[in-house]
Amino acid sequence: MKFPFELPFAEVQADLDTFVTAVFSCLESEFLIMPKGLGFIDYPVFEQGYEALKQATRGFTFLEPESLLQKTFEAPIVILVLRTMLGFTPPEWAYLATVQTGVEVSQGFVRSLDRKIRLSPLTPLADGKVTVERVKALIDTACILLKEGAPPASSDKIHRLDKADTKTGIGGVQTLAGMGVPYAMLLYERFLGRPFAGLTAIPSVILSETALRQPLKMR
Repeated sequence: MKFPFELPFAEVQADLDTFVTAVFSCLESEFLIMPKGLGFIDYPVFEQGYEALKQATRGFTFLEPESLLQKTFEAPIVILVLRTMLGFTPPEWAYLATVQTGVEVSQGFVRSLDRKIRLSPLTPLADGKVTVERVKALIDTACILLKEGAPPASSDKIHRLDKADTKTGIGGVQTLAGMGVPYAMLLYERFLGRPFAGLTAIPSVILSETALRQPLKMR
């Protein structure tokens, strides 16, 4: 059978139902195939960032901003690995860093940084004064959040850090990095999906307003 675009409009109009059925019968969903697009990070590159982060933290036993700052400028992909561990979007991370450290980390800056890293994940970053200050604020915030883990939440909420690796603080990261991830935990976090996928908006971050307004305790 011919498709509507192959026939005069009058002929199509005379038998709309048949042609609608013909069109729908040939439609196929592509939800199983995702386009990589510009800036897609392949696993081997991501793994390099993970190994660089692991080395800089001595197997996640020494999570200090000073040692991580130099490593992130040498291998920027480390920043994406850190953000993945947190489970935040770039704007969410920037927002928390601004609130907690007092350093203005704009969404424009963090989006631009994220794009630059995706396009050249292993190219060292230029260390301008403003860039260093803002990246340090991001790392300071990440280190403290990863060390402290998920604070208690009410029974009808779940904290964004309440994940297998970050729930109990840096000890949980060390355990999973050293022993591997239990399959049930992986399946559970996949089941939870979006809250931990780093794809939600800032208002959905489940942290108390009081906690957001108070600076983090710098260790």
